[in-house]
Parts: sequence; C-alpha cells; structure tokens
Amino acid sequence: MTERFRLSVNGVPAEVEADSDTPLLYALRNDLGLKGTRFGCGSGQCGACFVLIDGHAAPSCDTPLWSAAGKRITTVEGLGKGGSLHPLQQAFLAEQAAQCGYCISGILISAAALLAMNPRPTESEVRAALDRNLCRCGSHNRMVRAVLRASAQPTS
Repeated sequence: MTERFRLSVNGVPAEVEADSDTPLLYALRNDLGLKGTRFGCGSGQCGACFVLIDGHAAPSCDTPLWSAAGKRITTVEGLGKGGSLHPLQQAFLAEQAAQCGYCISGILISAAALLAMNPRPTESEVRAALDRNLCRCGSHNRMVRAVLRASAQPTS
C-alpha cells in the first residue's frame, strides 16, 4: 500500500509517495533525483549506498522508508555547502583517491560521519571507519591519506 513519507534530505524537506518497505535508496535516486548514492550489493554490506541518517552512516539499500521518515538524511550531494566542496571532497581530489568512483560516495559519507564524531582521527581510526566500505580499485591508501588531509584542515 502506498503511503506518503516526509523526509529531510540535505536540509530540504521532501515528500515521497511509496510503499513503506521501499528502500530509502530507491526514493533518493528515483523520486528525488539524487544519483550520487549508488546501488552496490543490495544487502547493506558494501557501503556504496551509505547516507547519513541523523549523522550516522547507514546503508540506504536496506533502510525502509518507514524507518527514515522524520530523520535528517544527508547524501553525498549534501556534504558541500553553498556550491563549495566539502573538505573531504577537496582532499579526495587532491589525493587522487578515486579510481572508478563507484564506491566514493559511500566512502565520503563514512568519512564525514567519522570526522563529525572525531575531527582529528588517527590513521588506524580512519581505516576502522572505512572498513565497511568495499573498493575494488585498490585506492584505500589514498583514501586514508585524503581523510587525514581533510582532518588537518581548520574547521569552521
């Protein structure tokens, strides 16, 4: 049965009409046009679909709409503000931390969640935070350097 769900996505109120068990990922991509969040495994194991839900990285592919209603959702498109890149996005570009780019949106989300909780993580803390994100291109070391680079920037 179709229902209406009110969401806050990237700081903007949104309303989606769908079945309550529809994955949040489908609503973001198909209904709201936010294509940065990717479908990977479909079972919440790879990290390609991660979004921030109330500040915590979560797989949107197995998060039903009913559980996301009324929560703050941030996608990779919402990391930057006012047309500017987020420091993580800038650091990933500077470190050339993306190969094919498929996993990057989820990795940026995981890194943003880490830096929000721990603005100055150690290398081992960064590696632990990114552990749930799979990347087949083998650019993990550059990703870790990028997160550490972003953590060294002054916060505003």
